[in-house]
Amino acid sequence: MLMGPTAAGKSALALALAGALGGEIVSVDSAQVYRGMDIGTAKPDAATRARVPHHLIDLIEPTQAYSAARFCADATEAIAAIRMRGRVPILAGGTMLYFKALTEGLSALPRADAAVRAAIDAEAARVGWPQMHAALARVDAVTAARLAPGDSQRIQRALEVHRLTGRPLSSWHGQRRPAARSLAGAVRIALVPADRERLHREIALRFDAMLDAGLVEELAGLRGRHALEPSMPAMRCVGYRQAWRYLDGEIDRAALRAEGVAATRQLAKRQSTWLRSTPALAFDPWAPGLEGDVLQAARSGLAAAGG
Repeated sequence: MLMGPTAAGKSALALALAGALGGEIVSVDSAQVYRGMDIGTAKPDAATRARVPHHLIDLIEPTQAYSAARFCADATEAIAAIRMRGRVPILAGGTMLYFKALTEGLSALPRADAAVRAAIDAEAARVGWPQMHAALARVDAVTAARLAPGDSQRIQRALEVHRLTGRPLSSWHGQRRPAARSLAGAVRIALVPADRERLHREIALRFDAMLDAGLVEELAGLRGRHALEPSMPAMRCVGYRQAWRYLDGEIDRAALRAEGVAATRQLAKRQSTWLRSTPALAFDPWAPGLEGDVLQAARSGLAAAGG
């Protein structure tokens, strides 16, 4: 398992590990599951995927939703198939909720309800997400306290759970379904940048590269092919959310860039916070000899696990 914040070099390191260990990569990325969303998700290109097999990429259309529960089922199936081929599964990505669900089990929460979500979105369209956040605080102060007023996706889910069950989302914590047995003995490696300013520079360079590669044009094409709405999970992804506002004339190119970089920094901060509380072998992504050190740790862990 290779975890880390965005722009820390996970993809390149995962490819190196796959080449050295005879592995295949299982994407742990909630955005790369969407077809057509290639530039803004830093999806590996066709040549890379031909050289090293990748799994859990291009699974659904941007109009559809994907869940941690489905990820766990898909990842478990992919891991088993990779091992049947005598290969090494390398789980790599930055969607920490998916790692948590796979290793610790899923919360015993109710499934998403399209009608309830539509009602919440309609209400949010009228009053705004800050007001929805305030409504959440009245029924689930614990969850509301850890969410930003503009975090529409998580506010929606918390309100949905309360409306479906009559219980606050926070009361469900600790009630979990079993974790995946297939990960017993897995080697957990975390890329933890020691130089935050360098990470910020890498984030800016990465977002600039996405803009130069045609992120805005990619989204325009998706909007032309699909009945998309800004409230859809796919369109809430960092980069696409800001590009949507640009296409709608709400912000200019400079603001698109500034807001996209800022949102990516916030994402990286959340990922890093999660990593600090996660048991794993930690490596600085820019330390000399990183690839060799990580490969040695992976080989030692596989040998200890009998893999």
